[in-house]
Amino acid sequence: MAKYKPQHTRLLFIDRKIREKRFPNCASLAEEWEVSDRTIQRDIDYMRNELDAPIEYSAKERGYHYTEEQYRLPALNIRESDLFAIYLAEKLLTQYEGTPIYDNLRSVFAKIEACLPDKMPIRPGDDPGLFTVLPPFTTVIAPEVLTTVFDCLRASTQMEIEYRSPDGETAWRTIDPYHGVRFEGDWYLVGHCHLRQAIRTFSLARMITARQTKEQFVRPASFDFHKLFGSHFGIHWGTDEVEVRIHFSPRAAAYIRERRWHPSQRLDEQHDGSLVLTLTINHLLELKRWILSWGDDARVLAPRDLADDLRQTAMRMAAMPGGSDHP
Repeated sequence: MAKYKPQHTRLLFIDRKIREKRFPNCASLAEEWEVSDRTIQRDIDYMRNELDAPIEYSAKERGYHYTEEQYRLPALNIRESDLFAIYLAEKLLTQYEGTPIYDNLRSVFAKIEACLPDKMPIRPGDDPGLFTVLPPFTTVIAPEVLTTVFDCLRASTQMEIEYRSPDGETAWRTIDPYHGVRFEGDWYLVGHCHLRQAIRTFSLARMITARQTKEQFVRPASFDFHKLFGSHFGIHWGTDEVEVRIHFSPRAAAYIRERRWHPSQRLDEQHDGSLVLTLTINHLLELKRWILSWGDDARVLAPRDLADDLRQTAMRMAAMPGGSDHP
């Protein structure tokens, strides 16, 4: 069946006739399209087996019908530029490899490709050597955890999780899940924590167990993820905004200019080729880690508390004992 691929226009014709609820059969469809009954039967089998169309034959009506009222065969009108975008998107799927949704996404792209017209100049996967996507480091998430989180998000039901904190302690939490986030190889859940009576961010990788309850909740109308995280730097967020000014050496400045690190950023060029990056953010944890990654090429000018904190961290790192052959 996989080797047989009918013209998509004929499938759209069959789909339209079935949706008209006149219970067409192979003979009537073949006569109108001017092909053989066997060709139509192969089309019906293809739609059912390869495209997951909910088609059944009614012996009473002597014709086909859909068992799902809202089903409609997708019609794809693809330009070459659109196809190239599909090609790149398929490459980007590699960053989700190893997650429970990877196989589902691959299946979706296979269905898209199956719906493309035969006479396309290029097709997804024709030339695997054009682009390579190197995925970020990813966390390990239990498949049942991700499935439970998605189900609770869709159904607006509370969930109970056994959660492990960064220091290794575990505790049960009851959460109203509001929003899911994918960030730098990890999945996060933002929601109302009944233990803390506040909105918190949870890493799915730290969820040991997750189970859906029957308790419904109403997401507050005031909850706006993009507004809540508007001044964040990374996945953590806070309530108080602070302006941060960082001086980068000429050696690092070239890399800083190449990217947009934050919506609020401002770059002030210096005469010696260095620059000052100014950000307004509401949480310093991940910014601190990012600044440290630049070593002595980055120096915090403001706020003073952050500069002092980084200085103390650097001193503690310098005072650490040397390496060892033992782990």
